[in-house]
Amino acid sequence: MKLSNFLFLLLFTGLLFSCNSSFIRKKGTDPSLTLKYDKPADEWTEALPLGNGRIGAMIYGGTKAETIQFNEETLWSGQPHDYAHKGAYNYFEKLRQLLWAGKQAEAHELGNKHFMSEPFGQLSYLPFGNIRLNFPGHEKATGYQRTLDLGNAVSSVSYEVEGVDFKREIFASSPDQALILRIESSENKALNFNVGLDSPHADYKVFVEGDEIVLTGKANNYHEKLGRDGNPYPNSKLTFEARLKVENQGGGLVQNDSSIAVVNARAATLYLVAATSFVDYKNIDANPTARCNEYLSRLDGKPFQTIKEEHISDYHALFNRVSLDLGTSEISNRPTNERLESFYEDEDPSLVALLYQYGRYLLISSSRPGTQPANLQGIWNDRLAPPWDSKYTININTEMNYWPAEMTNLSECAEPLFSMVEDLSVTGQHVAREHYNLNGWVTHHNTDLWRGAAPINNANHGIWPTGGAWLSQHLWWHYEYTGNKNFLKTRAYPVLKEASRFFADYLTPYPQKPEWLVSGPSNSPELGGLVMGPTMDHQIIRNLFVNTIEAAKILEVDKEFSAELETRLKKIAPNQIGQHGQLQEWLEDVDDPNDQHRHVSHLWGLHPGNEIHPLTTPQLAEACKVTLSHRGDGGTGWSRAWKINFWARLLDGDHAFLLLKNLMVPSKSEATDYKDKGGLYFNLFDAHPPFQIDGNFGATSGITEMLLQSHLRDSDGNYFQDLLPALPKKLKDGKISGIKGRGGFELDITWEHGKLVTVKVKSLLGNKLLLRYKGKTIANETDAGKTYLFGPGDFI
Repeated sequence: MKLSNFLFLLLFTGLLFSCNSSFIRKKGTDPSLTLKYDKPADEWTEALPLGNGRIGAMIYGGTKAETIQFNEETLWSGQPHDYAHKGAYNYFEKLRQLLWAGKQAEAHELGNKHFMSEPFGQLSYLPFGNIRLNFPGHEKATGYQRTLDLGNAVSSVSYEVEGVDFKREIFASSPDQALILRIESSENKALNFNVGLDSPHADYKVFVEGDEIVLTGKANNYHEKLGRDGNPYPNSKLTFEARLKVENQGGGLVQNDSSIAVVNARAATLYLVAATSFVDYKNIDANPTARCNEYLSRLDGKPFQTIKEEHISDYHALFNRVSLDLGTSEISNRPTNERLESFYEDEDPSLVALLYQYGRYLLISSSRPGTQPANLQGIWNDRLAPPWDSKYTININTEMNYWPAEMTNLSECAEPLFSMVEDLSVTGQHVAREHYNLNGWVTHHNTDLWRGAAPINNANHGIWPTGGAWLSQHLWWHYEYTGNKNFLKTRAYPVLKEASRFFADYLTPYPQKPEWLVSGPSNSPELGGLVMGPTMDHQIIRNLFVNTIEAAKILEVDKEFSAELETRLKKIAPNQIGQHGQLQEWLEDVDDPNDQHRHVSHLWGLHPGNEIHPLTTPQLAEACKVTLSHRGDGGTGWSRAWKINFWARLLDGDHAFLLLKNLMVPSKSEATDYKDKGGLYFNLFDAHPPFQIDGNFGATSGITEMLLQSHLRDSDGNYFQDLLPALPKKLKDGKISGIKGRGGFELDITWEHGKLVTVKVKSLLGNKLLLRYKGKTIANETDAGKTYLFGPGDFI
């Protein structure tokens, strides 16, 4: 053989080996797309999350004993239930009279007695079960590495035991609706382990059928106590089933009563499917056994590599739309926990990019078309009594989950939220009638799988009627970004119209200024108790009316109704600046400058609203800065995330980055004393504390707001694409590709030394392009589908 041929063969063999071997440890993995650790997780908030929108899993990565805790999004306590309090409307006007008379305590007592949901609270999102694996002798592992590759949505664990390499790969496949675990050893007959299933629910059983382990059960009841109103919580009637199929490569299987042992194998693949009896919020008559069998039948005869490739292809179709490069250095290649602990000092921009893409990863993993929306913990929960029931808190948290959806090119991931809002527009009609004797629909500060819309928990913060109006904003956003007129006609406008119908009648004159219309009874979440006329309500209702009016104009419908809304819109009590120079939270000037409450609800008009901005309302913008200085730069995790967005909208990138730094501090405790203890856990989950996922999504939104804002418009209704409006000095170099602006634009932006280098804009709809940078604007007509390139010299 010629030497050249020999070298070619050697090179080809080496390349083939490097591509196919499972045991070549990755070097040079992108630190902005990889979470990595050199030891297993000790706590749930160190485990790594996987999800396909419906099934979620947390991977601990143990060597001798491994736990994979899993969820299925429809496993909740309770059953279909109408939460409306029959005849509550009889006390509606009395509540107003007491509040106008300054009798807040009496109004609170009356509200708790006659106006709250039945029962007083809602139900919980529940864990499903655990995969338990035991690997004899693997406690002696060396060379350990645990990773989560955001680029492919695959988690891996690798280590060595007595000269043998072991590797696990696990992912949650959306195409195959299954959790897939591949376990390999570098030598034949070296793989031996036992696997079983269990569940935290009281009523479950586990048995083996051939090569499948079966877990069946019934959801736990919410709890044994009655609600504070004396009414029992609905008993749980959901049933569930999971099946874990085990395939061995080499060696054999040994079936036990409730577990399976893999002996002397080279590799094994485990397939977990799970289902409940849930159909929709009115129907729980599905057959989870039939569903599981159907899921497994899709996998029959399908090679692991094909399953993995289809999973990655499906995921890439969403995730790869946006890339963010903020640069890396030698400090970027350390384990993620070490990077987080030192971030406040080293300010590694690559960790910012990792957190940004982690938010997008979590949204893709917890919210896909046809699933439930991401709840307070996305789809990840290991507790039968989770914090705040892991349900939907819609006075900020659920909405924050979806702030990144449109702007980071994940419009499809907002589909579950739209479906939930449509459900609430149905259940909320009944609540509007029973609680207010009004038409239209309304929902308050919480909802659950059963689409509760009535006020819950406590009148002081539960009677807050603008939850549905806020949620409606997301349907309008979808139209702003996509221009989908059919969506606007068939889905968004009916929701907007009926929400507006409720508030058109709900608003009432302010006795001190009868020309003003105000909201109430309500509250400013979650501060100050039951009141009339909180600022946040008025900002949300104004936004709702404006969007409804514009939608009706676009669709050329309901001119009389739009005219009525325009008349009422002009009368809604305006934003006011108080004695300290602050934006007032209430009608009265009673803000406490020493109050550092986590909610800053009355800045809604700054973000996510669009009625306050330094360029359009400079005095109100300055008042927002005063309010933010009063509230401080601390708070819970999600509160810090919201403040990133506030400061970005105020065009102060350095202050926004300070809030990002304050979010990116390690929180090592699940303590519920959450005053000023927010941050991130070592798996980068947001710490309220305890875990709430909204801070992750809020951070991704806030970083995007630093780089692109598109909520302002010219007199003709065209959207400005404001480039690098709040770029921090600490992120002086970078490139972001694929983010979206309102009006149907997709942008790639490159900057160096804090200055714009190029911007590439793809026009998706053919609308007029208004690019603005440092006060200068490019106005350009566009054709749909065409791409346009500009540099700083084009801004004149």
